Amino acid sequence: TKVRMSELELKSPIVVEANPRRVTVTFNGYTIADTRAARTLRERSLPPVLYIPRDDVQMNLLERTQHHSQCPYKGQASYYTIVAGDERATNAVWTYEHPIPIPMAEAVAGMLAFYPNIVTITEA
Repeated sequence: TKVRMSELELKSPIVVEANPRRVTVTFNGYTIADTRAARTLRERSLPPVLYIPRDDVQMNLLERTQHHSQCPYKGQASYYTIVAGDERATNAVWTYEHPIPIPMAEAVAGMLAFYPNIVTITEA
């Protein structure tokens, strides 16, 4: 049987791979995330983005916001603000909780990504 890919899947510039390194995310001296299960998403000429499982993120340091954005390949993103001590980073974290149903978008469903210009992301 032939599997027919949707037009969106064929045009999708997304590649997602398991990241074998330990990835940590820090902000204002707080460790926000620490994982060995990150995924690296590459999308055309954009810089790679690391997505981290929720179980490896200190969700108690995040507050949901009302901000959303739309990606034609992944769907609607929801955002979080980091609250760490006396510092806040508004909309510094995003997630695709209900991505467009194509495998590459679903590969990061529910995982969290962080703006690298706001937090410190270390791969070791």
